[in-house]
Amino acid sequence: MSKLDSSHRNFSPNHKAMVLGNNYYIGLSALRCLGREGVPTVAVDYQGADPYGASSKYCQETLVTPHYQREEKEFIDFLIDYAKEQGEKPVLIPCHDAYVEVIDKNIEKLKPYFLTTSDERRLLTEVMDKNRLPALAQKHGVKTPETLQVNDPDLIEKTEQILGYPCLVKPADSPAFVDVFREKVLIVNNKEELKAAIQKASDKNLEVFVQRIIPGFDDHMFTFDAYLNQDSKLTHWTTFQKLRQFPINFGASVYTHHYIEEELYHIGRPFLEAIGYKGFGEIEFKKDAETGDFYLIEINARLTNFNELLTRIGLNMAYIMYCDLTAQPINPLAITKQQNEVFWYAHEDFRAIIGYVKSKQLSIFTIIRSLMRKKTYAIWDIKDPKPLFAFIKQKLAKRLRA
Repeated sequence: MSKLDSSHRNFSPNHKAMVLGNNYYIGLSALRCLGREGVPTVAVDYQGADPYGASSKYCQETLVTPHYQREEKEFIDFLIDYAKEQGEKPVLIPCHDAYVEVIDKNIEKLKPYFLTTSDERRLLTEVMDKNRLPALAQKHGVKTPETLQVNDPDLIEKTEQILGYPCLVKPADSPAFVDVFREKVLIVNNKEELKAAIQKASDKNLEVFVQRIIPGFDDHMFTFDAYLNQDSKLTHWTTFQKLRQFPINFGASVYTHHYIEEELYHIGRPFLEAIGYKGFGEIEFKKDAETGDFYLIEINARLTNFNELLTRIGLNMAYIMYCDLTAQPINPLAITKQQNEVFWYAHEDFRAIIGYVKSKQLSIFTIIRSLMRKKTYAIWDIKDPKPLFAFIKQKLAKRLRA
């Protein structure tokens, strides 16, 4: 039994958990983490998706919906029609930013039929907007990297004086930006590149801003992973340190270990509670290699890459969310003793390793030594092997089509 079960023996899973987005390992992890606890799970994805997560033995039902963006009204109507047929309100668990946004946007329509951490204030959309987040954080005394707006008439001069080169051109809407550029940010090294990057974004009708790069290698990236109940009070938390990312330097976690950095608790808890945050949230911080200060980089308002590792060390966030929303809350728990275990997404980490070695940021010896540690895998699970084979089949098919 998990560490959570010992304080939660009278659990009654009468509500289905609808996991939105299963063509990535976050959705797969949500299905597993809920299914292992006896929660009835439903994998939800759109027509044309290749949801290898739905092949998990912990997936009890699959739904194919209209596209959540191109056919938004039809998507919402589909969800509501399904919920009306259920005996109890289903729990909505979005596993991708775009699903969070569409749920948050339509929360008034969905709230009568579903249990969800969103509410009518659109807070999740606000914290996910990387252009609005700095002002919100600074209002509550949390440091963020210096930022300039692209419509500033003195942008070029201020960039040179305040930010310096290289600096970042970042999107307000990260999923839309990644869809176009296949990168989370654009790095610019001079004013000509800055102008070109802004123009490229403008041509695609994407809102961007310019931001200082906080000095420090990728292992200066940390996360504060927390759950806040429906009264916006923190109940569960721990922290992690990224070791490698893909794309390198400005990407997603592919090799991350559990690491206790208590200062993040003292920054993250009061901030999340003050803004009225509810549910699971992960704040990404970067530690300035020169000053030691922590800067808030972004907030993930849904389950994240190393959700499986969170569960392994004792914080099954999907299950905690489910129990909280179904009025079966689990006793508060903080994991403050460091666990010697890493999360590993091998498929992208191998690509990251090539980048780190080519750029001479890491040596082969350092990488090999790091790989000796106990691992929690993104996709592989010896007790639930089918998703890995479905993933391999998906990648091979994609290569053949290419």
